[in-house]
Amino acid sequence: MSWNPRALPSQAGKTFVVTGANAGLGYFTSEQLASTGAHVVLACRNETRAQAALAAIRSRVPGASVSRMLLDVSDLVSVRTAAESLRALPRLDGLILNAGIVHPSADRLVSLDGNELIFATNFLGHFALAAGTLSALRRTPGSRVVSLGSMISRLMDSSLDDLQLATTYNGWKAYAQSKIAMQVFGFELDRRLRAAGAGTVQSLVAHPGYSISGLTPTVPGINEITPAKRVIDGVQRLVGAQGKQQGAWSTVRAAIDPDAHGGDYFGPRFLTRGAPTRQPATRTSRDRGVAAKLWERAETLIEEPFL
Repeated sequence: MSWNPRALPSQAGKTFVVTGANAGLGYFTSEQLASTGAHVVLACRNETRAQAALAAIRSRVPGASVSRMLLDVSDLVSVRTAAESLRALPRLDGLILNAGIVHPSADRLVSLDGNELIFATNFLGHFALAAGTLSALRRTPGSRVVSLGSMISRLMDSSLDDLQLATTYNGWKAYAQSKIAMQVFGFELDRRLRAAGAGTVQSLVAHPGYSISGLTPTVPGINEITPAKRVIDGVQRLVGAQGKQQGAWSTVRAAIDPDAHGGDYFGPRFLTRGAPTRQPATRTSRDRGVAAKLWERAETLIEEPFL
């Protein structure tokens, strides 16, 4: 069946959690899910920005059911605290692993736990959050975990042997590795859920194409773009860019399409932009050997088994 991202099926009675929900793709993912009648938990690290996102969704989606919670995915203590709260929810239909650092720093930084910051933020915290909320997902029929990947996985490759980049740090290498890790994790999670007989929990992966702020609608307090940036980003439409509201379409489809299945990979039809479609993932993303090593290392770093 065709999928219309502008006419989403009702999700009334369901609950979704979106990390990094106060800006960019996370905000528009949350707004679109709220428009379906679902309750959406905005998991954000900044209280002021979380409040702004909450107010924006309520003003743009009449009757929206939204709440907020504090979560810094780069901090494993914060992740564990958030996971404890999420386990107390009556149901958890979707965990959207969206938060991340998009513009890497020139110099290597580390998280409070001593891990390379981009790796910690984009991947490791999400690994720990999914592990910590698995019991809530398992007791919710048809629940899904959606990991946010990136088309950079097609432009750069890595076997993920050097996750910390202690002596080989490069910002874009760190970003690419973190997104490849998210894709590897998303597909491996679904395989392990099936093998463990974990009820109906499914894991899917989505990527937003080339989605930029200057092509995104103005939302006061969320996306406020100068005229100069509108012009500069507008030129990038010629090379396939789209707005972040459209980039969120792939994530939303992965989260709620009744015909989607665990292990599916969604992205824009024309790679960088367009309506969300099922797509093939890179060989590395589905490599079981790479996945096994990543999984073992991640469990060691969070100091607990996932399943």
